[in-house]
Amino acid sequence: MDPDSVKSTLSNLAFGNVMAAAARDYQKEVLAQEKAQASSSVNQDIDLDELMDDPELEKLHADRIAALKKEAEKRQALKRQGHGEYREISEGDFLGEVTGSEKVICHFYHREFYRCKIMDKHLKSLAPRHVDTKFLKLDAENAPFFVTKLGIKTLPCVIFFRNGVASDRLVGFQDLGGKDDFSTRTLEGLLLKKGIIKENKEEEDDDSYGERNRTVRSSINPDSDSD
Repeated sequence: MDPDSVKSTLSNLAFGNVMAAAARDYQKEVLAQEKAQASSSVNQDIDLDELMDDPELEKLHADRIAALKKEAEKRQALKRQGHGEYREISEGDFLGEVTGSEKVICHFYHREFYRCKIMDKHLKSLAPRHVDTKFLKLDAENAPFFVTKLGIKTLPCVIFFRNGVASDRLVGFQDLGGKDDFSTRTLEGLLLKKGIIKENKEEEDDDSYGERNRTVRSSINPDSDSD
């Protein structure tokens, strides 16, 4: 056989083997990519029903529902006692109101005093946000007995009651910077510091609950986005 012919035949065979190997490698790569895409698609499209079947998530959901129900019942009971709004009372109502709740804020005011109107505005805003505490106002001119008994000499005067006992007070704006333009948040911060209201936890609880749900979803599918 012609040596050149033999050399050409061997060269063609080698090239054919290389092409066949390349074709096999390409086919394997394509199959691997398709498998990876299919797996990714399954992970990303987890059915919400499957998530709800997870025992940990079901417990979180049940606990949250129970907590919300308990809180709603408590709020309704407090509202029946006059909580959740900023109300004006008479001198005759005073004792029953301040002894009927654990924590009470009562603003002794004068109708013509500008600073009393400023305090009114802020307390009216805070009352619905802090249902655990009762918010009241009493016209000092129409309550001379309690004005004397409580030693009120400057208005506005906001007195805090715990279980019917006067525990602290705000006199004028001296604890609020001495100026008329303080914010509702500033007053709220002062009331929190004095312990007559509690931090409103509703938004924080919602964020915490959402974060726990995201943690559960992440544990089910580590590669998925937690958003």
